[in-house]
Amino acid sequence: MQQVIDAQEAFKTWREVPAPKRGEVIRILGNKLREKKKDLAEIITSEVGKIYQESLGEVQEMIDICDFAVGLSRQLYGLTIASERPRHKMREQWHPLGPIGVITAFNFPGAVWAWNAAIAAVCGNTIVWKPSELAEGVADAVREICEEVMEETGYENIFNLAKGDKEIGQLLTEDKRIPLISFTGSCSAGRDVATTVADRFGKCILELGGNNAVIVAEDADLELATRAIVFGAVGTNGQRCTTTRRVMVHSKVAKELTKRLLKAYEQIVIDDPMYEEAMMGPLIDEQAVDNYLFALDMAIHQGGEILCGGTLEGRYVKPAIVKMMEQTRIVKKETFAPILYIMEYETLEQAIEMNNDVPQGLSSSIFTDSLKKAEQFLSAVGSDCGIANVNIGTSGAEIGGAFGGEKETGGGRESGSDSWKAYMRRQTNTINWSDELPLAQGIKFGE
Repeated sequence: MQQVIDAQEAFKTWREVPAPKRGEVIRILGNKLREKKKDLAEIITSEVGKIYQESLGEVQEMIDICDFAVGLSRQLYGLTIASERPRHKMREQWHPLGPIGVITAFNFPGAVWAWNAAIAAVCGNTIVWKPSELAEGVADAVREICEEVMEETGYENIFNLAKGDKEIGQLLTEDKRIPLISFTGSCSAGRDVATTVADRFGKCILELGGNNAVIVAEDADLELATRAIVFGAVGTNGQRCTTTRRVMVHSKVAKELTKRLLKAYEQIVIDDPMYEEAMMGPLIDEQAVDNYLFALDMAIHQGGEILCGGTLEGRYVKPAIVKMMEQTRIVKKETFAPILYIMEYETLEQAIEMNNDVPQGLSSSIFTDSLKKAEQFLSAVGSDCGIANVNIGTSGAEIGGAFGGEKETGGGRESGSDSWKAYMRRQTNTINWSDELPLAQGIKFGE
């Protein structure tokens, strides 16, 4: 693949550019994204159907991660380690891996690329990006911006684009010249990627499915919980990996919360996503609509009661609320559509067990005014997800924290905190500045 060849050749030069200088390139990228924020947001909305306000937020996320990466370019710290041997010192340093393969999904066609590309680039890597076939227009727009940046700064092939079908993604995952694949997509596809990359001893960052739950305690602020649940369930048309799909509500407040949610759902405006008042647009394709209808049918067969929801026209659907007596097979399965399952519980231990009793482990939340309940939820016996929140929803993570989840979500981490380490190789150095050669552990050899 020519893009891999180009990225590999560019890496030879880029890895020797001082990290703060690499940061300046990303600063320029961030500024160009600022200049073209509205235009890029319009392309995202027109191509993937999320409302314009959310698309603006996605581009802002791209800008934010560039800002983060600029600061990071001066903070790629290693450690100095005390040696047990006299006149020796040990240190740890980090080196770039090489060309990084980034395979992204349709729902965040720009932000997830930026999470990877901005951080990987300041770490000294080059990038080969395989976007979703459903969002190649966004990829083309981002590529134009990247080409402007590279032309202005005098660097070539730092950012490379490889459009195409699944075969392109397969070629990337099989290519031994790509030491790391960052993949965002379904659990089943992620399993194939992980197997292929592991077979060649490569590395993976996997951001896969989520089946995210909100626990609403009997002492919760129901107004706050309602607002968070509605955005979490309906935002991006229910097509976020962090979408709220399950609500476990204490039996004492279940009736009132359900009433509030139904009232809020009645007010959701479903329209052209460029329309200023729209809160939902169309699902991504007809298959998504079929999955939505199939899940609702399965919920009925498994004892559920549909309180609201259904199709409108074409790819436009009403967000659904389904009351379930228990957490059945369909509830444990992630359906990438705006379906919210509501179930009651009696004890917090029961709610936490329900939260954890799904294959996925991305995001979770509890609404409570009790410090004890909140800390129990956040403890080792609480949520098993990579993200656990208190009195905010499951969706809308900030770039400063590491993003990712456990179990079938893949275990990967992207974006903030120390996620940069995934794009680098660790090297431990021991330096002897004495005239002797003492061995570790006090070993005497040949004396």
